[in-house]
Amino acid sequence: MSALFEPYTLRSLTLPNRIWMAAMCQYSAEATGPGAGAPGDWHFAHLAARAAGGTGLIITEATAVSPEGRISPNDLGIWNDTQVEAFRRITRFITDQGSVPGIQLAHAGRKASTHVPWEGGGPVAPEDGGWDVVAPSALPFAEGHPVPAELTTGDIAGVVGQFADAARRALDAGFQVAEVHGAHGYLVHQFLSPHSNHRTDAYGGSFENRIRFALEVVDAVRGVWPDDLPVFFRVSATDWLDENGWTPEDTVRLADELLDHGVDLMDVSTGGNASGVRIPLRPGYQVPFAARVRAATRMPVAAVGLITEPEQAEKILANGEADAVLLARELLRNPSWAQRAAAELGGTAHVPVQYARAF
Repeated sequence: MSALFEPYTLRSLTLPNRIWMAAMCQYSAEATGPGAGAPGDWHFAHLAARAAGGTGLIITEATAVSPEGRISPNDLGIWNDTQVEAFRRITRFITDQGSVPGIQLAHAGRKASTHVPWEGGGPVAPEDGGWDVVAPSALPFAEGHPVPAELTTGDIAGVVGQFADAARRALDAGFQVAEVHGAHGYLVHQFLSPHSNHRTDAYGGSFENRIRFALEVVDAVRGVWPDDLPVFFRVSATDWLDENGWTPEDTVRLADELLDHGVDLMDVSTGGNASGVRIPLRPGYQVPFAARVRAATRMPVAAVGLITEPEQAEKILANGEADAVLLARELLRNPSWAQRAAAELGGTAHVPVQYARAF
């Protein structure tokens, strides 16, 4: 049997295959008004198509735990009950297709309050609908970005509470996997990396101090998430810096800590915390970082990064480099990639009865 199409069980949840959809921001929610941050028709069509295409796990884009935690004014959020109700329509459809709905809980920190990418992606000024940004230290992300306010210890506790509240709402909305976004230069990653964390208190300096916020967020989410459902953690395994950055060695150490705090799988990506960094893109370029965590720890991992071909994905699993693969842009090009892979590899993927004539 194809490794890609073997079911995978975490706690009491069995995912139908190892082909999962990575979180990808759509920047398509309403920015203001009673529906701000709630998923709409675009999000339903986008996520539903991948579930109908046989993808085993559908993870929403980075979903902000507070209005201030959005990357852009058009990001999804899960800080109120209106958003919960809007998500229920999506999670019901995903579940009806035999897929599993997952949500990525996020706070953008110093990378918040930016324009959507097709409008340049630069900072949105408060007078234009933006807001003041926060971070572990008063260090802007890049030239031209605002200097963030350094979070106090009281502020940190407040954000941790927002993650817990968001996880409660996510469960109410029908999600079965909660993923803490600790990657790509957003708030949790900003605390992890010495590049962005220059604090001298209990949240900065040593490795143990810099991971404190991440562990507090995980504990808060795990504390309200059911014991029989899994929690993931997305990490950037490296800042791609020659010095003074988060490293693959740090990622391995963090994986062991996360296991002790109830995380069930590490979703291994890279980069995003330092501007102007050149990343050596090639097919599967991030897979070795996932493989390293899997080899050095007991942490299950999912690999991501220019995984485009069924045979490529199959080899990643067969070689023991990861327990699952996360597809991103390839699923934008082909929502039914899992069905294509099943045909090529001799596996079985869900096909809606309405589409059965095509198979």
